[in-house]
Amino acid sequence: MQDLEPIIAKWGALVLGGALLTVAALVNRFAPHRRSRIRYALLLYVLYLVTWTLALAMRHTSLPTAHDWAEHLKLAVELLGAFTLVNLVALTTFDVFLPLLRLSPVALTGDLIVGLAYLVATFGVLNAAGVSASSVVTTSAVVSGVLALSLQATLGNILGGVALQLDGSVHVGDWLQLPDGKQGKVLAIRWRHTVVETRDWETIVVPNANLLAQNIIILGKREGRPVQYRKWVFFNVDFRYPPSRVIDVVREALWSAPIEAVADDPKPSIICYDFAKDGRDSFGYYAVRYWLTDLPNDDPTNSRIRTRIYSALKRAGIPLARPVQTLFMRPEENEEAEAARHRARKARAMATIGLFQSLTPDERTTLADHLRYAPFVAGETCTKQGAVAHWLYVLTAGTVEIRRRREHGSLTKTLATLEAPAVFGEMGVMTGEPRSADVVAITDVECYRLDKPGLKKILEARPEIAQAFSKSTALRRVELSAAQEHLDEQAQQDRLASEETRILDRMQEFFGLERTTRI
Repeated sequence: MQDLEPIIAKWGALVLGGALLTVAALVNRFAPHRRSRIRYALLLYVLYLVTWTLALAMRHTSLPTAHDWAEHLKLAVELLGAFTLVNLVALTTFDVFLPLLRLSPVALTGDLIVGLAYLVATFGVLNAAGVSASSVVTTSAVVSGVLALSLQATLGNILGGVALQLDGSVHVGDWLQLPDGKQGKVLAIRWRHTVVETRDWETIVVPNANLLAQNIIILGKREGRPVQYRKWVFFNVDFRYPPSRVIDVVREALWSAPIEAVADDPKPSIICYDFAKDGRDSFGYYAVRYWLTDLPNDDPTNSRIRTRIYSALKRAGIPLARPVQTLFMRPEENEEAEAARHRARKARAMATIGLFQSLTPDERTTLADHLRYAPFVAGETCTKQGAVAHWLYVLTAGTVEIRRRREHGSLTKTLATLEAPAVFGEMGVMTGEPRSADVVAITDVECYRLDKPGLKKILEARPEIAQAFSKSTALRRVELSAAQEHLDEQAQQDRLASEETRILDRMQEFFGLERTTRI
């Protein structure tokens, strides 16, 4: 028992206690989410103190066997002290210092290193106490053999977890597709199993041996590329519309403006992948293939794609396919009445917009016959800067922004915000000039678009209307220029006069009208 004196003399309990408090403070400061790991070190330290106290008590007892028990407890004290020290070093290294250096060692690797340190500490203490290490190894081998036979499945899972961590085939954060089709994100790879969380808030516990024995698909993972997963959205259009036109219409809608959670590279592709089968269908089968960048949000992104498809086809006058057996019957007089209601609604919309104030009610009604319904969903580009103009748009519901892009650059500046009722895109259809700015839908919007032939019919019947149009159009252009160039009031007035003259001249030339002098 004299060998126990150095432990007491060196205040081993106080040293370990001080080390425990220091490590606890470090973990609380730099890794508060790891506080639970301090409990294990505290438990070891408490066992160390209890064993140490019992050893001291046995040493001062007069019982015949007390000194023998004290010798055994001395070995236990040294083992528990060594284990407590290993645990404190592991906490400091793996939970404080390495994370501060932005290093994240694999969890199982850290456990293996700590386990090896426990073994080294055990053999060191036993060797110092004069216990034969070979006998311990022999006994441990026999016990390990018995355990291996009785725990084959558990050991298979443990070795599977080690293999997964060491070869790096699956990482925390990867999205997996399991053999039963379930998809989920890897939350943790533990000794016995891997935890996978699905989009439905289900937690799947997969034995590690199963991951190694079965074909597991890692979603969206490709060497040298960002994590993104290809998805399909299907739709059908009947044979009255050529596939080339359907593909062009949908492609323009999907490429014209970014879509949340959809990769820009590669861009979405649109294909016609099949025709009618066995004469049962009267439509072509189409699909949009896109790359999903936010893997948890697959259904909401599919929905955004479908809204773009729907609005694009609606603008182009291409209906989605209906079943061939559907029969629509409507009395002819009802169709005429409905057309008349639509015409009146479009005429009323134009009556509230300054550009058309100079028209008579009959002229607005005539013009309304040339308006075509053109809805847009939020985020879509209604007109694109630099594009050839074919229509002006009458905005009847929703909000749009007018944005101008810098030359040879992607930076944009918002020049104005328009709320219904309003008109945009008039300059191009009146003069033939390319679009001077992007017009982007901020909300879902409803528009009617007017082409050149419809406007020409009114101008040929009453050419003087061109002057009113040029004045209204010039005022809009000067307002946009003033917002971009910070023009003062006098500069705006000077610019307005010259713009009115220029636009009137361009309109008369573009529509082949007789030249007149601006009033």
